[in-house]
Amino acid sequence: MSVSLYQTGVSGLLSAQQQLATTGHNITNVNTEGYNRQRAEQNAALGNVNGPNYIGAGTYIQDITRIYDQFSYKEQLQSQSQLGQADSLHQSLNQLNEIMSFSGTALMNSMDLFYQGLNGVADNPSDLGLREMVVHQANILSANFRSLNQNFDDLETAVNGEISQTASKISEISLELAKINETILHSQKITTAGQPNDLLDKRDQLITELSQYTNVSTVEDQNGVMTVMIGQGTTLVAGITPLTVEVTSGDPDPLKTQLRLVSPNSTVALNGSTLGGSMGANFEFRDEHIGQVRAEVNRLAMAISDTLNSSQADGLDLNGLQGANLFTDINSVALQQSRVLTPATNGGSLTAQVNITDVSLVPTDEFEIRYDGTDFIMTNMTDQSTINLGPAAGAGTVHATPYGFEFIETGGLPANDDSYIIRPTENSAALMQTTMTDGSAIAASAAVEITPSQNNVSAGKVEIVDMIDPIAAQTAMPMRIDVLESPAGVFNYTITDNLGATSAPIPYPPPPAAPLQVNLPPLPATAAFTIEISGTPSGVAPNAPEQFFIGDAFGVGNSGNAVAMAKTQELGVTNGGQETFAQSLSKSTAVVGSKASSAELVADTAQALYTQAFNRNQATSGVNLDEEAANLLKFQQAYQAASQIISTANTIFDTILSAVR
Repeated sequence: MSVSLYQTGVSGLLSAQQQLATTGHNITNVNTEGYNRQRAEQNAALGNVNGPNYIGAGTYIQDITRIYDQFSYKEQLQSQSQLGQADSLHQSLNQLNEIMSFSGTALMNSMDLFYQGLNGVADNPSDLGLREMVVHQANILSANFRSLNQNFDDLETAVNGEISQTASKISEISLELAKINETILHSQKITTAGQPNDLLDKRDQLITELSQYTNVSTVEDQNGVMTVMIGQGTTLVAGITPLTVEVTSGDPDPLKTQLRLVSPNSTVALNGSTLGGSMGANFEFRDEHIGQVRAEVNRLAMAISDTLNSSQADGLDLNGLQGANLFTDINSVALQQSRVLTPATNGGSLTAQVNITDVSLVPTDEFEIRYDGTDFIMTNMTDQSTINLGPAAGAGTVHATPYGFEFIETGGLPANDDSYIIRPTENSAALMQTTMTDGSAIAASAAVEITPSQNNVSAGKVEIVDMIDPIAAQTAMPMRIDVLESPAGVFNYTITDNLGATSAPIPYPPPPAAPLQVNLPPLPATAAFTIEISGTPSGVAPNAPEQFFIGDAFGVGNSGNAVAMAKTQELGVTNGGQETFAQSLSKSTAVVGSKASSAELVADTAQALYTQAFNRNQATSGVNLDEEAANLLKFQQAYQAASQIISTANTIFDTILSAVR
């Protein structure tokens, strides 16, 4: 009897001891990140038969269980990935917003000062000081474009650095998880008693950390070994085999670093944009947000350069020469070649370049041109629309597009399925330079001007729309355009050249037909400029015909072309001719600001959802100190009571011994 009672007391003592140890373990790990509360599962021992009855045999601890809810934990993992992605994108967009706010403002101010200088030259074209100021402001303007582009480069470099660091962290976690899996597998072989709870906590904590960087899903086998997958189901840890994530140079753009997943037997490309978490946010920010605003700034630099270079070519400088470029030619060889990116995987030898034909039509989209064995097929990567550009035909072949640029074969031959990435605005800001060094080279003077007759009575007009060769145009002066209506409702015009010869009447369709453009001087002479006849001239008696005199603009001291150059500030040039330069820059800045604000709201929401998921998981798995304190007292009392059972058993045993002496 006393022996049985003694064993019962010892079982209670040992059980209480394990419960106290488990409670103490919980309390001491209350601040351990990733720790899951443990509980000693106590059961009654099977009773012993004693005559007609079963006598209890005490108790035992069946297992030390880990309080774990896989559903709330997976919810926490998912919200952790969403928070990592939202928070990273928010911080990055804030940086981009700051760049556009400060550097964009500097660029806007330099544009305003440049045009103020042009207006000054328009008011006083012979002032060399004002001309030098325009050249100075042009240098500041081009420098600000290059500076803004450098800011984009620096930001992209920083993002690439974060991608590389995150890839290293993911690889380190992969290695640690594989080691833990191996330890768990080994422990299952040497014992069947319980689970390695603290090891499982460490594994889950690593997975929680991993979920900040990428979406994570897991599958556990019957041995407790876990397979870990990232992104959209790509295996990162296959049991005890870790895979590593490596960073490689981009192809065809080496600055767009890419990822690859390396296993002992293979290497495969890993699409970073589909990973989720902070890694996915970095790829989204670099490839979409930086890429978009960079293309918009490049397009603006291209539009300003081309518009002002074209305006320069329309006039004469102080030396009576046709105006030279103010900024870098948008179709310089370096710029044309940089717009075509050729993957290293191409099998052919084709080289190509892109020539800009109309800046107003150039989009910020990226294109892919793929050779199908016969034709070049161009795909707009934004809307996935396709255009057949025709067959490959060798060096010098020009393939026109409806996007304001043409694809030109310059050498070699393509192989079947070769592809080429086209960025029509590439490097326009980075390579923008002010090529003019002398203020006297500003072509402020118009070569010719059009003066309507004082006898004209209608709103019809004739304007110069394209000056091809101002010197040749000046040589061809004077000229006269007569617009007649004869018979009523039927219009035509005649051209009288500088020798007094008048052409035969030429039909002119009045509105609503489109304005009529005419090259002058007329054939067979080489065209020096183009005029446009518009409106409905009232070329009937007694004032018929309505006349427009084209003559010399009175030497290099006039400011007709400077006035036209200054007016380009208000012209719609970009985005199909719908936006002025200032509107284009303001729109880009506003869009980035709007994205940053939206990202902040998304990040705040993600934080709230993560906090809720974390709290739900902690309500189940976390340590409650009040509860543990109560357990400590309860198990202490149980320990003391079990000790008293042992003491009683000893007393009984001593009594029995005394009785038999």
